[in-house]
Amino acid sequence: MSLSSSSFFSSPTAVFTSAFLLRAILLVYGIYQDSVSALKYTDIDYYVFTDAARAVSRGLSPYHRDTYRYTPLLAWILLPTTWGGLWFHFGKALFAFSDLIAGWLLLVLLRKRGLDQQRALKYASVWLLNPMVANISTRGSSEGFLCVLVLALLAAFESQQLIGSAILLGICVHLKIYPFIYGASMLWTLESTSSSSSSSASSSTVSASTTPAASLQAVFHFFNAKRFLLLGISTGVFMVLNTIMYYIYGQPFLQHTFFHHLTRIDHRHNFSPYNTLLYLSSATHSSTLGINGSTSSSSISFESLAFIPQLLLSTILLPITLSKHDLPTTMLAQTLAFVTFNKVCTSQYFLWYLIFLPLYLPTSSLIARPKLGITALALWVLGQAAWLQQGYQLEFLGRSTFVPGLFGAGLGFFLVNCWILGIVVQDVLMNSSGGGGGGGDGKSAEATVPKVIKSQGQ
Repeated sequence: MSLSSSSFFSSPTAVFTSAFLLRAILLVYGIYQDSVSALKYTDIDYYVFTDAARAVSRGLSPYHRDTYRYTPLLAWILLPTTWGGLWFHFGKALFAFSDLIAGWLLLVLLRKRGLDQQRALKYASVWLLNPMVANISTRGSSEGFLCVLVLALLAAFESQQLIGSAILLGICVHLKIYPFIYGASMLWTLESTSSSSSSSASSSTVSASTTPAASLQAVFHFFNAKRFLLLGISTGVFMVLNTIMYYIYGQPFLQHTFFHHLTRIDHRHNFSPYNTLLYLSSATHSSTLGINGSTSSSSISFESLAFIPQLLLSTILLPITLSKHDLPTTMLAQTLAFVTFNKVCTSQYFLWYLIFLPLYLPTSSLIARPKLGITALALWVLGQAAWLQQGYQLEFLGRSTFVPGLFGAGLGFFLVNCWILGIVVQDVLMNSSGGGGGGGDGKSAEATVPKVIKSQGQ
């Protein structure tokens, strides 16, 4: 059994062929289920995407389709779905194929972090052979497509291709807002020689460094050429894409792609503990509209305030604490915090942080301490199962399970994710201090620190 497993993971062809077949089988099964069952395999979002693409093919705005909350680029990419027949499933095939590309990028990144091919394939398979990932993509979720761009962004940055990573960051944020959090970690890891020298000098002259002039100098050194380049190019790309879309589609583009997320009150399929509050908010939403249909300030306060703990963690505290030690794991922690504390948390969002899991696991305590890893996985799965059981009773059986059932399940899942986030943070800090908190592959923490972090200031 062990020999067979070893042989399987020594062959990239075997792993990628298995990953392809898994998705091909699910894709074909999904088409069959859609044709015979009232319970559709295809995700409702895919119908939204394809309806928007159909509108674009007729010269209309994609926002003619209610609930389309994405960049028009996605509708443009899915134009082949309007050609009829099996072409309707083009988007699902594209998203499933994106999974394979993401798996290849993971393999490349893992090899660069010092793993041999067999171990790298094992960890890449956490994504490639994950049935949850395959299921979400073949149902028509576009998250796998974005995951490819995010991994390409990380690969470019770790290869010190600053301009390329800046361009990719701008594209990623245009496609989906959340990748902007990675910009904070990327900026924090970028140091120039002068700032490094200044840091060394300040440690030897403590008394002098406490002056206002020294503080001003520290601020000046923070905004070095590399940081200006990353920030300027990524912002420029983001704004150019937005300007083009605004020119074509006007205010609806801004409203549905960006502003909607500030006040969205989606409560269906929402694992967040905010679920019940959002339901109550949606029930009274119509009463808070002004005469002209605009939303009053009182109706947006709760939805807007929900961003405070989420952004504080994912864009400030975690990047400052972790990013100079291990950028990929910092991005995992940021994304896990962003999704966990988000007021809307659906299963598709889990792919946002699962894509970084193979890069974290080799030096994690979840591998070094199998009981801890199994417990974390079991609680994460059971937390979802508990919520889904309550959600099924509510949405399919019509039973009111909001309190305590749905709220309790959402809160429990939230706490499980917070606990796992704590493990991830502790692993980064332990590995960076040489405490051996991870080391699942027997590699030193130093050996796994990305080159781009080590080489800053050279």
